[in-house]
Amino acid sequence: MKPVLKVITLAAFACLVNLGVRAQTIALPHSLPEAQGVSAAGIDSFLTAVNQSKHEFHSMMILRHGKVIAEGWWNPYAANLKHSLYSTSKSFTSTAVGFAVTEGKLKVTDKVVSFFPQSLPDTVKPWLAALTVKDLLTMSAGQEPDPTTVIPFKTDDWVKAFLATPIVHKPGTQFLYNTMATFMLSAIVQKVTGQKELDYLKPRLFDPLGITGEDWEANKQGINTGGWGLRLKTEDLAKMGQLYLQKGMWQGKQLLPKAWVEEATTFKIDQAPNATQSKKDSSDWMQGYCYQFWRCRHNAFRADGAFGQYIIVMPEKDAVIAITSESPDMQDELNLVWKYLLPAMHPTALAADGKADDALAGDLAMLGLPPLPENITETVNIDNKTYNLQPNALHIKSITFHYQGKNIRMALATDKAVYNLDFATGKWQPEETTMDAPSLLNGAHEDFSFLRPYKIECSYTRRAGNQMRFLIRYIESPHSETITCSFDATGSKLNATVAYSFAYGRNQIELQSE
Repeated sequence: MKPVLKVITLAAFACLVNLGVRAQTIALPHSLPEAQGVSAAGIDSFLTAVNQSKHEFHSMMILRHGKVIAEGWWNPYAANLKHSLYSTSKSFTSTAVGFAVTEGKLKVTDKVVSFFPQSLPDTVKPWLAALTVKDLLTMSAGQEPDPTTVIPFKTDDWVKAFLATPIVHKPGTQFLYNTMATFMLSAIVQKVTGQKELDYLKPRLFDPLGITGEDWEANKQGINTGGWGLRLKTEDLAKMGQLYLQKGMWQGKQLLPKAWVEEATTFKIDQAPNATQSKKDSSDWMQGYCYQFWRCRHNAFRADGAFGQYIIVMPEKDAVIAITSESPDMQDELNLVWKYLLPAMHPTALAADGKADDALAGDLAMLGLPPLPENITETVNIDNKTYNLQPNALHIKSITFHYQGKNIRMALATDKAVYNLDFATGKWQPEETTMDAPSLLNGAHEDFSFLRPYKIECSYTRRAGNQMRFLIRYIESPHSETITCSFDATGSKLNATVAYSFAYGRNQIELQSE
């Protein structure tokens, strides 16, 4: 009994020290891995591989037979924090459609134009007239290119703009990832229910699963964005996966019909019909698309979002894996799951392994993303200095530095406001800011006000060559921001680079003092 008790103690220590404040009542039961047929050593090997990889994990939760067998948050991320999900949101939109279909409010064969008679173009061409809810669900709306990079940034009326976008392929015949199609599903749900998708899902999905604190971005029309913008906690993702693993059943109640779950998670369209078999065998993006879910290798299916937000459901293993992260290579991230976690799962319970359980609990307790290293050796004095900047894409007019013991306060003055950020060296400094957060949707016609203030953690270090580096982590998002400042020998001139952690589009902006 002693090893087991020690593991439980370490696991509790992990929750207190590393994972943040948990709710008093946790809906998901917990178990030691071996009792559910999973090798703790195998999970630990996965953690080691993750920490040695190019991927930046923020959280992980593994369920087997409905029980949590491992969970961890990489400090400063924590269990009580939400995380932006990007396209994992799509699977929740699919679920909202499922509820609406179940309640007889719509059918997947309904024509999209029937919901928006006031938003149609002057001439409704045959393929637009033929477009169905199912075509939206399966990413086969027939538009090309994907209008998502244009519509949200050009107009407030996304519905009208979508319906005005030419359809160049017969609906239902060709796959093209189209996030605006998911937005249209959200708009349809709102049209037939009279509620925003978030509000509609609350009594049907979130409340029964014990999910609280959820929020979802909305456009200027007051419609939840549908294809992105949902923020949930890691445990919430795991619950969603478990609901689908259980074919819509939750604590003895059928929330979603089994038939809908099966319909929504089985192959509907081939993303790459002309790909070679070897390419298909190595790619989790070529296993078929469902209703806003992806098929995976190993007969699994998943919800996934940009930079590595995952709900992976493995029916053959009776397992669910939830991950939040920032990854430059999402396929490689999934490869780690298949390489380390899949073989760790066995058909029957394993013999107790107190040593392995102890090691895993200890490693989970120590997960973290390091702050910038402590360095207070001053090479150039910038205390109370203000640097007026040349015009730049971030509209930052000046940067001022103030020393506060070992900490440094940076004041960023823009054409909107002055943002004060405190940075610690060698550790994380918790802060909040109303400054714009890094996002793929910056500039979209949305109301981002409800997201503010953003929770952040800040760290800085001094470097050789009169250089300083400041790191800002937006801990309810995948992203971070690094400001690298170079000064001349007298500290009178500043050259700075603002770099964002996401790899899509332009992610680095230069600033220079006047």
